[in-house]
Amino acid sequence: MAEFFNSISRRKFLLTAGASAGTVLLAGCLGNPPEDVGGNAAAPTTAQPVANISSEQAPETTAVKLGYVPIVEAAPLIIAKEKGFFAKYGMNDVELSKQASWGSARDNVEIGAAAGGIDGGQWQMPMAHLITEGVITKGNKPIPMYLLAQLITHGNGIAIADKWQGKGVDLKLSSALVSQVKADGKGGSRFKAAHTFPNVNQDFWMRYWLAAGGVDPDNDIDLLPVPSAQTVANMKTGTMDAFSTGDPWPYRIVKDKVGYMAALTADIWKNHPEEYLAIRADWVDKNPKATKAILKGIMEAQQWCDNFDNRQEMANILSQRQYFNIPVDILIDPLMGKYDMGNGRKIDDRTMAPLYWKDEKGSVSYPYKSHDLWFITESVRWGFLPQDYITNNAAKAKALIDKVNREDIWKEAATEAGIPAADIPTNTSRGVEEFFDGVKFDPEKPEEYLRSLKIKKANV
Repeated sequence: MAEFFNSISRRKFLLTAGASAGTVLLAGCLGNPPEDVGGNAAAPTTAQPVANISSEQAPETTAVKLGYVPIVEAAPLIIAKEKGFFAKYGMNDVELSKQASWGSARDNVEIGAAAGGIDGGQWQMPMAHLITEGVITKGNKPIPMYLLAQLITHGNGIAIADKWQGKGVDLKLSSALVSQVKADGKGGSRFKAAHTFPNVNQDFWMRYWLAAGGVDPDNDIDLLPVPSAQTVANMKTGTMDAFSTGDPWPYRIVKDKVGYMAALTADIWKNHPEEYLAIRADWVDKNPKATKAILKGIMEAQQWCDNFDNRQEMANILSQRQYFNIPVDILIDPLMGKYDMGNGRKIDDRTMAPLYWKDEKGSVSYPYKSHDLWFITESVRWGFLPQDYITNNAAKAKALIDKVNREDIWKEAATEAGIPAADIPTNTSRGVEEFFDGVKFDPEKPEEYLRSLKIKKANV
């Protein structure tokens, strides 16, 4: 199974996320960049804070190379760089490297920054766990990773081609549509849905939405990987019916009037975990103080991002050529929680927006181990991982989570940074989670959750 996963993820599933491929080295302090093509506003000049750290907390190195994919999940990394929060804690030489795809990020963290790759960065879940296990690496070689912080809540959506307007493809699928899709799957024109990389969260969002409506994503439709930047063109030509990815791509499909949004992931699972910061374990073990300095910079950036008075400036920064290279107006409304879904539904709710520091359930930045367990349980649900990860009260899954999830380092960094005790969770479980179809996930009973699901590959 691991060899099959490695083969398909390497050869077929690439994400081209945004503008240019390859590595982009980012300057430590922007002056006044010119207005970008496509109406992108110039970002304001940023004053770099002066580092004020004790000798006990001074990082072992001031340099790290972090990869990112240009979607809203990357904002804390970019803002920490641009607003000087990394430098404030002694990390003056943080290099942000734009990744051409999730596959490229995986390959680059395998080789490490010393060999021209990256030390870590932004990841979909549970990529850090799969890389640690050697499930998606070259030759299935384990590359231990540490998951250090959650970057964001929300920020993803399910976009649908305009030809499905009024035909029952909305937040919940109509029974007539489900019957049609199943009939087409037996020989007709099959419904085609896509995600950006297999067996990780954007794949999971599409699978959960379809299965909740009674559609088996493995048997009733074609579920494919497609580069994000290709989705608008595919919907224009009528070759793609649905797509799951991060902002700004779903909203761009609406703005270009080629599709609409059936659901935000905030509809499917309110206050759900999204992407994470993870770094190679060998780098963290060698540089524990530098790791905490990185975390402090990201925490401060997340708090800055969660001040909605900063979101216009945030959109201006993210829109620039070296980052997302898209017009500001594609970014600003979703960042403010304003969504024209393109099907008559309009949302103006900041609790539905991308959130980086706090949401209605509490901490966003803290990496709850119970969330890791949900992603691993879903991996078992769809046959991406063997069932023995979840048997015996998920002993194998929990052992892997304990190895990868370093919430203890997050807590140390938060304490050193003076984060109020009320903002530092005391439990590694966020408790029972509930989804839009009424299904509940109790992290104390993952097998019971699997048994409750009607559509699955796992024989539980």
